[in-house]
Amino acid sequence: MNFHQKPITFVGQVHLKVQNLEHSIAFYEEVIGFKVLQKTDKVADLTADGKTVLLTIEQPNHVIPKQPRTTGLYHFALLLPRRADLGRVLKHLLQVGYPLQGASDHLVSEAIYLADPDGNGIEIYSDRPASTWIWRDFEVMMATEPMDAEGVLAEGQGEPWESLPPDTVMGHIHLHVSELSKTEEFYTKGLGLEVVTRYGGQALFISSGKYHHHIGLNTWNGVGAPPPPENSVGLESFTLVLPSEEVRANIVTSLKKMGASVTEEKGEFVTSDPSGNRIKLLV
Repeated sequence: MNFHQKPITFVGQVHLKVQNLEHSIAFYEEVIGFKVLQKTDKVADLTADGKTVLLTIEQPNHVIPKQPRTTGLYHFALLLPRRADLGRVLKHLLQVGYPLQGASDHLVSEAIYLADPDGNGIEIYSDRPASTWIWRDFEVMMATEPMDAEGVLAEGQGEPWESLPPDTVMGHIHLHVSELSKTEEFYTKGLGLEVVTRYGGQALFISSGKYHHHIGLNTWNGVGAPPPPENSVGLESFTLVLPSEEVRANIVTSLKKMGASVTEEKGEFVTSDPSGNRIKLLV
């Protein structure tokens, strides 16, 4: 089952703000393995397959560093096609000596965590087969256990790391939000996604098509956390790819009924969740 194509709703692209574009491009090419698809003085589009933009990085005017205890990006997550790819990436990261923030087994997936030079969080992961995921009462079982790093490295033996595999996709995005009840209503009743796991009263994981999660939401930066300033490093926006124009029209109607703002910018429909995280609704 492919959880990142029609008829499923999924995150397609993430747009980040950084302090130094050239410094960030070097990191995303040399450490993460993206290729630059196109760039200007202030913006670069990054790709794994040479055609699809997965990440846009932008250096705003008068940019300021990432602000603590605000809403916005917790991490974006690159989904690799195979466990062997994760093994090659892990070996490469260890060889270049880039600091890792953790490596976890989530039962549904195995993941490596790090941050870009500005502190924007990154997860690189591979999924276990969906047939092995355990569901109880409509919730998928996830945990955070130590990753079997030796097993993952062994799986990647043979081929050297060169870059991100061409069939890498944006697997999910995980956001800091200011509270969970209105947020849950926005993402479920407004955007039509389903809650698949709750983590105490502090985090929600939601998805389309019974994926383990396309979007994570947490209040770990504090209930009532404010949005960061416009020119701060962090999340500019992310895209939600919808299966049809009809689905998008229904979502726009639902969002407006809830009182959420939906604007049209250059032919794109843009909304913001209750914490100010901007979302572009694409088909």
